[in-house]
Amino acid sequence: MKNIDEEAIRLRYESVRGKLDERSRRMVLASEVRAAGFGGVAAVSRATGVARSTLGRALKDLDDPPELPSNRSRRKGGGRASFAKTRPDMVEKLREIVEPATLGDPMRPLLWVSKSCEKLAATLKDAGHQVCANTVHKILPTLGFSRQVNRKTREGVDHPNRDAQFEYINKTALTFQAQGEPIISVDTKKKELIGDFKNGGSDYRPKRCPDEVRTHDFIDKQLGKAIPYGVYDVGANAGWVTVGIDHDTAEFAVNTIKTWWERVGRQRYPNSTRLMITADGGGSNGSRVKLWKVELQRFADASGLEIVICHYPPGASKWNKIEHRLFCQITQNWRGKPLTSRLVVVDLIGATTTTTGLTVQCILDENEYKKGTTVTEELMAGINIVVSDFCPTWNYKIIPRGNNTT
Repeated sequence: MKNIDEEAIRLRYESVRGKLDERSRRMVLASEVRAAGFGGVAAVSRATGVARSTLGRALKDLDDPPELPSNRSRRKGGGRASFAKTRPDMVEKLREIVEPATLGDPMRPLLWVSKSCEKLAATLKDAGHQVCANTVHKILPTLGFSRQVNRKTREGVDHPNRDAQFEYINKTALTFQAQGEPIISVDTKKKELIGDFKNGGSDYRPKRCPDEVRTHDFIDKQLGKAIPYGVYDVGANAGWVTVGIDHDTAEFAVNTIKTWWERVGRQRYPNSTRLMITADGGGSNGSRVKLWKVELQRFADASGLEIVICHYPPGASKWNKIEHRLFCQITQNWRGKPLTSRLVVVDLIGATTTTTGLTVQCILDENEYKKGTTVTEELMAGINIVVSDFCPTWNYKIIPRGNNTT
């Protein structure tokens, strides 16, 4: 009896099946059966997983090929009829139970559960329709359904001056740019756990050699967290990040701005007398944070700068330039890399660059910043602040005090 190399048949078929249509695949299988000779049908079936009945029909087509249009692989009417024709009541019932339900409607059987194919099939069976999960999976796309995730598009309640505030910020920034004055965008990046914890994303490494990290993200009390506070210089396309280790307070935020000015800004803008800051409406640099204004006054007194602050409306933090010009680039740079130490965090941030010329400097701030600092009315009364006629809560400037008292 002739020995048939089934492994060779399998390899030849696997190498071409993805490049052929249904009709061509049948012809290839039929030719393999003919080449194998006696026992060929059984051997090809075992090697490829194709049913013997299909191979028998393929042999008939090889001897007497049917006359088919060039755009068809089988005769008209071939294949199983759609469920929409054979079981329209079942399809309509499936549409009924899978459609988005009104919250609180007790008549919807799958209102409070995940609409998996298995649960949909079970619900159909309870309604008298014998169907399996695989069939449900095939029918759903024909009804216009697919698996969907939540999409973040709603900003919450819009402030009536939202659009006007964007225009105000843009107009003020253009004035500063025309006069060669610095504009910085500031914010706190997401706090990061220090240690061998999973970091989102992936990076190239030798095959089967991933970085091994902890299974649970419980903070390491010795290493703590990293708190990156950033300053993005809009005109220079340059970033400055201070990595704190204590608390994200207004004192920490302003100290970062002060350090940036002393080490970078003063040399970059030697003749400037004003500084524009755009910031979110909340957090350590929020528009209603009293300590933020007190610390900015101290910075203004020390630097001699008139500081103009514009806050973005609530829910509009993603429009702050630092988010999409600096922070997202940092996240891309350290994707898939565990932040095992503070030095690693500083080095990864400092190594961030882009094709458009972004450069970033980063330092570590090991100072302690106390939370819950009480700002007295006396301190607030001593701030030399001038508010804008338009949205004074969001737009104001802090002018250095003549005696430079702190």
